[in-house]
Amino acid sequence: MPLRRGLGGRAAQHVMAERSQEYVNYILSRKELGLPLPAARRGYKRPMMANLANPTAFLAVTRRVLPWLALATAALFAVGLWTAFLAPPDYQQGETVKIMYIHVPAAWLSSFIYVVMTAASLGTLVWRHPLADAAQKAAAPLGAGFTFICLVTGSLWGKPMWGAYWVWDARLTSVLVLFILYLGLVALWRSIEDPGRAARAAAILTLVGCVNLPIIKFSVDWWNTLHQPASVFRLGGPTIAPELLWPLLIMALAFTLLFVVLHLMAIRNEILRRRLARLTMLAAAEGDALAHRFAAGESGA
Repeated sequence: MPLRRGLGGRAAQHVMAERSQEYVNYILSRKELGLPLPAARRGYKRPMMANLANPTAFLAVTRRVLPWLALATAALFAVGLWTAFLAPPDYQQGETVKIMYIHVPAAWLSSFIYVVMTAASLGTLVWRHPLADAAQKAAAPLGAGFTFICLVTGSLWGKPMWGAYWVWDARLTSVLVLFILYLGLVALWRSIEDPGRAARAAAILTLVGCVNLPIIKFSVDWWNTLHQPASVFRLGGPTIAPELLWPLLIMALAFTLLFVVLHLMAIRNEILRRRLARLTMLAAAEGDALAHRFAAGESGA
């Protein structure tokens, strides 16, 4: 790499270090831990993504936003459950149709959360976003939980409609594969101790597993299945009666806000956990250094 004329060896190495990704990560880690920052070179500007990815700024934003999001989530759940309770029974399914106010939002979130994890995986592998791996790690258990709710409520709904709790239907099987993917990602994060290696491995597995999303979406169109086709988001408009549709939309929005609240809280906890781990490592390193100095002083005396 050509160096600017007039710079000595030390100055040239300093300029090269400032331009490297390691230097940016070094600055971000020191700011997270509250340590003093080195003097910046004149005219040096931090990348915009580095400012947006600042964990300290993220913690400050979530501290202000989370109470309002939690309040909005509780209000939407109260309205959604009340309207669902007052909704009339279906002319064919009777009162069992009200299982959809839990099943459909959970099914929607099971795929939506995987889309969020796919975007976070791209952020980890392509853009090296400092919070992308934390977002991906925090979303995996939530995705597994909502997918489990989807499978359980679907089985309870299928028994009176199909006469069985489970059939190897294309839609049910693909959602079960999604649930196994979530569990595999959670296990992968826990089995690899190095956070960097775990983040890259989880990102690759997430990107490979995203091929299952179009299978879930179009399985009812590609194969002859027992599961009904789309009845809300379709070109011809919803086929559900308005008095049943509005409670469903409110519950879907409430579930989505619930995921946002839980996801932000999980990312915040992951940032704090990593800070605590770094502080513990720094304290251990300083303790070792003091022990060596003390031992050297004792041997010299």
